[in-house]
This record gives sequence, C-alpha cells and structure tokens, in this order.
Amino acid sequence: MNSELYPYLFTPVYKDYIWGGERIPQLFRRSETPHPCAESWEVSSHPDGMSVVENGAVAGQTLAALCATHGKALLGRHVEGDTFPLLVKLIDAKQRLSVQVHPNENNATLCGGDPKTEMWYFLDAREGGIVCAGLKKGIGPRIFRDAVREKAVPTLLTAVDVEPGKAIYIPGGLVHAICEGNLVLEVQQNSNTTYRVYDWDRVGADGKARELHLDKAEKAIEWKLGTAELLTPYSMGKLGTNNLRERVLRSDFFCMERWTLEESEPGFADGSSFRIVFPVKGALRIQEEGRVTEVPFGRSCLLPATLGAYTLDPVDRTCVFLSIEV
Repeated sequence: MNSELYPYLFTPVYKDYIWGGERIPQLFRRSETPHPCAESWEVSSHPDGMSVVENGAVAGQTLAALCATHGKALLGRHVEGDTFPLLVKLIDAKQRLSVQVHPNENNATLCGGDPKTEMWYFLDAREGGIVCAGLKKGIGPRIFRDAVREKAVPTLLTAVDVEPGKAIYIPGGLVHAICEGNLVLEVQQNSNTTYRVYDWDRVGADGKARELHLDKAEKAIEWKLGTAELLTPYSMGKLGTNNLRERVLRSDFFCMERWTLEESEPGFADGSSFRIVFPVKGALRIQEEGRVTEVPFGRSCLLPATLGAYTLDPVDRTCVFLSIEV
C-alpha cells in the first residue's frame, strides 16, 4: 500500500466575480468564502487556482506536486503526460455570465490560448431557467460583427431550457452563457482561457466595462456548430440489489456518471483513470486498506487510478453522487 495514494479532499479555491451569489456557502455549508461567491474550484492543478490536499499523509501538498511525483499511478493510463487534465468547479450565477467562447484543439494555437471544452451539470435552477448555448442557424462572421457593433449579440443566441439533474455539453468553439439562477457543477479541460464577446452592458466594481476579446473570439468560434442539447441521464443498469448507475455524458475529454447508493458497493481502481466523486444528495464513505474517508454532501474527492479495491457506502440511507473520469 502506497501511503501517499489515497482518496484526497482539497481546500476549495473561491472566486468573487461580480455575477456570483451566496448559494455555495449556504447550500454546501462553506465558510471563509468571499462575497459574492461566484465559483469554487474544487479539483484543479491550474496555477490560477491550485488545489491543496487537506486530509491525510500528504496534507498541504498541491495537486500539481502529486501528479509530478506519482504520474500514472495517480492519473491513470488514459491521461497523456503528468499534468492533471481536468478542472472541476462549482458556479453560482446570481446574475448571468458574459457571452463567451473558448478555443478548441484545432484553433487554440491560432488564438493564443488553451483549449477548453466543458460541461454543466445543473444542481439547481430557477423555474423557467435557461442558458445560452450556441448561435442561431445561419450566423456567420459578418452577421456576428454587425451584431457586436450594434450591441445586438443576444439576438444571435439560442436559449435552452434547463432543469436540475440534467446537463449540457459545451465543446470548444461554441458561443455560450450561463444565465441567472443556475447553480452548476462544471467539468472542463484544464484551461482558464475565455474570450468575452458581450457582457450585457454592465460595469465592473471599478465602474468600467469589462474587457472584450472580439478578435480572438472570432478565431475561436466554430460557426457550423449547432445548438447544445439538454442531456438526461439514462440507466446503465443496477450495480447491486438496490444501487443504480446512470450515464450523464461520455466525451473524448471526460465522462460523467450518476450513482445512487442504498447499500455498500465494491469498487476497483484498475489503473486506467482517476475518479472524482461529488455527492449531490447525502454523504459518501470510502473504505480501503483500513482507511476511511467521508465525503460530505457538496464536496469533491479524488481517487487515484491505482487505489485498488475499495468500498463505497451511503453515510445515511441514500447517497447520490456524480462520478467523473477520463
């Protein structure tokens, strides 16, 4: 047993962007959060918000240091290199976020940024809530430039109705905006490259309009991408007598499942991929090699790829958690 490879809990990194709210500290019982609390970077090796282990033998070490030390033993065979490939965050949109776009593998070098494909799992949404996820059919660079000049960008966007427990996949190159009232768990490539197209004519805390990145955005937009669709998790069958496994999304960059546990469920990390778990109902207990790690509701935990055999248990009668792998 490697004493440095075990389920890791991390100290969240909070962001106080102007559009944030207070649901992250209120719903997930977080303390020492900023006001507003727009984002909580849950699992990240990005220098703009580095995760630090808060439990066990390697408490105080960064996720980047762990990856450099343990490589594939932590990350798994599916990960190229020794850099953590994902960034998992909570987003609380009290106000709508800017209309923006991220580059993808094909155009990131042209834009000068890092590729960023992401997904949103809706933890909460107001009645009638929407997101903007894609341009309307037939929109090209010329119409786009005219709309920017005339401050008519919202007329180009496609609105998608949302509801808690469902998800949306946002590939790099798709113009999008998370609208007000949405609380999401976002899974994305390890990138912090965002090109802002339109910010609803608001100003920042300094009274000035936030910077737009129109030239780079135009290079990053994939004009032929359609509208993103709301994804409903579907059953992959029973795990045990009373446990359920559902597929939320499978992509080239990450996979998400939703597990419902009413009894113990054995697991085995075979070296192919790390796993991140995030309980959305109840709390989760992970037992392996005589160690016990409890993951509270609304916290993230990283299981190394070579953890071996372990057991998952609901702390109370039922635990529903999201499972993220590559």
